Amino acid sequence: MEGNREMALGLGVSPLAVRMIRNRAGMEEEAVRDYLFGGMESLSDPLLMKGMREAVELLRRKRDEGAFIRIIGDYDIDGVNAAHILVTGLGRIGARVDTVIPDRMKDGYGINEHLIREAAEAGVDTIVTCDNGIAAVGEIGFAKELGMTVVVTDHHEVPYVEGEDKSRLPVLPPADVIVNPKQADCKYPFKKLCGAAVAFRLVEALYGAEGIEREEVMELSEFAAVATVGDIMELTGENRILVRYGLKRLEQTRNLGYRALLRVNSLEGKRLTAYHIGFVIGPCINASGRLDTAKRALRLLGAKDAGEAEALAGDLKALNDSRKDLTLKGTEEARRQIEGTDLKEDRVLVVYLPDCHESLAGIIAGRIRERYYRPCFVLTDGEEGVKGSGRSIEGYHMFDEMSRVRELFTRYGGHPMAAGLSMERGKVEELRRRLNENCTLTKEELVPRQCYDAVLPISYAGEQLIRELELLEPFGKGNEKPLFAAGNLRVKSARIIGKNANVLKLFLEEESGAALEALSFGEVQEDLEYIEGRERISILYYPEINEYMGKRTVQLVVSGYR
Repeated sequence: MEGNREMALGLGVSPLAVRMIRNRAGMEEEAVRDYLFGGMESLSDPLLMKGMREAVELLRRKRDEGAFIRIIGDYDIDGVNAAHILVTGLGRIGARVDTVIPDRMKDGYGINEHLIREAAEAGVDTIVTCDNGIAAVGEIGFAKELGMTVVVTDHHEVPYVEGEDKSRLPVLPPADVIVNPKQADCKYPFKKLCGAAVAFRLVEALYGAEGIEREEVMELSEFAAVATVGDIMELTGENRILVRYGLKRLEQTRNLGYRALLRVNSLEGKRLTAYHIGFVIGPCINASGRLDTAKRALRLLGAKDAGEAEALAGDLKALNDSRKDLTLKGTEEARRQIEGTDLKEDRVLVVYLPDCHESLAGIIAGRIRERYYRPCFVLTDGEEGVKGSGRSIEGYHMFDEMSRVRELFTRYGGHPMAAGLSMERGKVEELRRRLNENCTLTKEELVPRQCYDAVLPISYAGEQLIRELELLEPFGKGNEKPLFAAGNLRVKSARIIGKNANVLKLFLEEESGAALEALSFGEVQEDLEYIEGRERISILYYPEINEYMGKRTVQLVVSGYR
């Protein structure tokens, strides 16, 4: 504790703030200073990434030859932003370039033979993938048969086969160059970049080779930052630096598309946090690929006219509002299926919703995972067989577990915490059975745990503490929002509010007489039933400033009751 006091004096913050920072950054003072003050200059040299130097040389040569380059992205927030970064960067160096985003329903995830054949017919010489391609062995082989040059930029796990000694042997596509920090022999030290961040580092290396001012590539940082949050990457190390910097630029963005999207969501001129990306801006970008076509989102980012940007932003917001209603219905159906069958006994949930729009499977899987705290796959009927998405919990490496039953899938890929798949309809029950047979999760691992940073009476939750907590932002996976515990609180009032009756509003008082307003979200009816009849409760909370009609008050956001 003495070390915390000394460091607090040096940093100009409270010992409590230092304790929370050390919980996230580590105990060494250098790590704490990097956590608080690390800037874009702290990012590793992009040329350390395997294939980066070769990719830069190849793309500059293709530019000089006047070759037609096509970028093939993906239809989610990461793929759309990555494609925008690459088309902007390659266009800036004078390359002849366009970009294609797969249609979720017609094309499925990533590069495929249909897109490759279209590219060949259009006279494309070179394909550059972003946020996909590392698992497309056959597809890229087909492109090479047609005489095309292929550069893969990706961040997903490298597929592998197990050797006789259980070693993992990588299975790489036959591309001319592969840029992916997940490659085993890649010397780039930070492995957790999203696809758009890999694209950003590639453009940074390209601009460096061309002698273009660094400020120009920094203008693209906001797209990589949005994608990093939206793709739920860990906000540690380089990701934390990139997101913190990119959010500041996004607040003052010169991109007409993002400016319009901020405006239609009433965020223009406001201080932006990772929450706004994860729950407001990101879902609008993703809704395009889920319910319409991601080409609309890509057009938004590339809009050159304010009127066009306003119209596209309004369309995306409307699509996202429609998605919310469909997601609620799908989640309710999934819960009915689990509660009404023996699915509720499974440690790995495989829920088949044939009539659900396939684009919503991942969102619904995430909601079900939160509700039951188990790995969850939601499967729907696609045009050819079944498609699905999975969301996992700590201790269950989703990609590895899928690799153990890879023969059941026609396509699959993903991360430890999320994955996508395609398979034949007749194999759904076998997938459920084998995933559960292979599952090693214990009862203890299936009990959600919430860690908190400190016991803190609510009377200490003032504006000074809240300002210090802002130093820890951006919050997200790997850099969770601090939580505090407070006990022996009297509930003076509690009621459910909100248009959708999804907010529980309380007035809490501690023994000292200090009283504050509190809000909680989620299973509010269950929470209210738990609270009613109890004279005193304990809570986990995070303090925030509520501004209303020019008045600033402290309120507590409650994440758990006891």
